[in-house]
Amino acid sequence: MKNRQKISVILVIVLLLAAVPLTSYATTTQEKLNQAEQEKKDTEEKLEDKQEDIDGLKQEQNTLKGELSNLNNQLSEVSTNLSDLEEDISTKELEIEVTEQALAEAMQIEEEQYTAMKKRIQFMYERRDFMLMEMLLEAGSFGDFLNFNDYIEKLSEYDKKMLDEYQATIVTIEEEEARLREEKAELENLKAQAEAEKSRVAGLVSTTSNNIAAYSNQISDAEAEALAYEQQIKEQEENIEYLKKKLAEEIAMSQLAANSARRNISEVTFADGDRYLLANLIYCEAGGEPYEGQVAVGAVVINRVLSSVYPDTVVGVIYQNKQFSPVASGRLALALAEGRATESCYRAADEAMAGVTNVGNCVYFRTPIEGLTGIRIGGHIFY
Repeated sequence: MKNRQKISVILVIVLLLAAVPLTSYATTTQEKLNQAEQEKKDTEEKLEDKQEDIDGLKQEQNTLKGELSNLNNQLSEVSTNLSDLEEDISTKELEIEVTEQALAEAMQIEEEQYTAMKKRIQFMYERRDFMLMEMLLEAGSFGDFLNFNDYIEKLSEYDKKMLDEYQATIVTIEEEEARLREEKAELENLKAQAEAEKSRVAGLVSTTSNNIAAYSNQISDAEAEALAYEQQIKEQEENIEYLKKKLAEEIAMSQLAANSARRNISEVTFADGDRYLLANLIYCEAGGEPYEGQVAVGAVVINRVLSSVYPDTVVGVIYQNKQFSPVASGRLALALAEGRATESCYRAADEAMAGVTNVGNCVYFRTPIEGLTGIRIGGHIFY
């Protein structure tokens, strides 16, 4: 039962992979190098963009810091103005208190003066006849009598004058009190405006401070991203250096293979399964290529077998580390499991194993790239 389940899983995988296009081009070191250099260029552009973002954020932050400084100055001025207004209101309240006290005293004096005057008038009215008789008896002469009478009239005039003066004083004090209260109301209105302005500016200070903090966080995040890009560029540069070194080694290997001793095809003993293995590799690398391209791929494998700088067996060449991408991707294993090689792939393998080559002694092939020269067959360049 378990074996059937395993077979079912394998069949599902086979069916899914069957949808993969037949043509699979090898990714050479040169191609990887080109891709790595492009990725490095892309990362450098991202880093440049991020640095521009950082500069922009810092500029915005500096602008906000300038605004915050101005707002703090405004807040200080408003607070000072508010303090002055509160002091002026306190002074005005004290003046009103003094004025109210003076008004109360003036009204008290006016009341006392008015009461005294009424008593004198009442006394003189009630005892008018007696007083006239007394004044006549006591007066030594008619002149003295007239003087007494004049004194009484002047006393009445004085009482009236003092009453008028106190009443005028009360009016003046009341007017002063009204003026002080009006000034106090104006000061309180100014205080309310100052408090509103202080609240407004304080709100702007708080908002601007929060915005500055937010920009600080954004700058910190952007700098972290820029640092990551710099680290990525460093790693990409190391990878590029590695690929350049590897490419140089491959070129050296190709030249070495061209200049090294080669066996004759008659000296090669092929093992059982070499034909099947080679035909399926040809299928993976050039299954969708014209027949000449399939022969050329087979010839590259056999050229390596014949060269003294590569393994001397088909198995050793094909499974040499990091040489043929279908090996690493698993496509060759799947093709071998299913026997996917076509009749033309087998014919190409037979010709290659017989020593036929349409690419000379080439030991590499890849999809065309700018600057690469070699023998062009189908979608590959052989070099």
